[in-house]
Amino acid sequence: MMAFLDIKDLHVSIDGKEILSGLDLSIDRGQVHAIMGPNGSGKSTLANAVLGHPKYTITSGDILVKGESIIDMPTSERAKKGIFLGFQYPTEIPGVGYSHFLRNAYNNLNKSLSQEQDREVFLTVREFHEYVKKNLDSVGLDPSFLGRYLNEGFSGGEKKRSEVMQMLVLKPIVAILDEPDSGLDIDAVKAVAEAINRLIDTGAGVVVITHYARILRYLKKLDHVHVVAKGKIIKSGGKELSEELEAKGYGWLGLQDK
Repeated sequence: MMAFLDIKDLHVSIDGKEILSGLDLSIDRGQVHAIMGPNGSGKSTLANAVLGHPKYTITSGDILVKGESIIDMPTSERAKKGIFLGFQYPTEIPGVGYSHFLRNAYNNLNKSLSQEQDREVFLTVREFHEYVKKNLDSVGLDPSFLGRYLNEGFSGGEKKRSEVMQMLVLKPIVAILDEPDSGLDIDAVKAVAEAINRLIDTGAGVVVITHYARILRYLKKLDHVHVVAKGKIIKSGGKELSEELEAKGYGWLGLQDK
């Protein structure tokens, strides 16, 4: 059977410079993957290419959702297929209310994913706010965030917690999280990992892009660890591979971090 998300021989360039050079990866519901690798190896490029960032040009290869190519779809349509991206550097969007943004996104996903998942329908704004507040509590964010503009004035840690909170609210089929642990103290890393565990419990697929094994230690499940270098996956293994990378660095693979 085909995986939910299939990335086949993907080549991606930025301003004419090739970053991904034939990357293959399959992600299915319920699977948890970690992607590690030196700086500049193509990890974030992969995440952005899957969701259709206009800066990234796919020169060859394909990205399939349930066997259907999505490379010609706008980002909004890719999201409606059930793919979520947690950004490495979330952008501040003044004037866009946090709660309003979440409710619109959730309702739009309900229209496209209702047959894929058993999703709640909230008839009133109050019902939706109560649902969101439960998820805010789970990542240690104050309910006052619902009255703020999206990411405006958030600290780095608050932005990271906010990204995984959005993930919990929207309930994607596959979530790609780009360095959700970067810049966080140990308590925040644990909170983010627990949010990821809650998504894992729903049966979603999860991809965690990270430099460090520490967040992976708090995940209740980890099926595959992949090392990306020079634009492709050069080695895959289990959880032990992430620990080996943590202990030895990339030198033992013949790689040097930039």
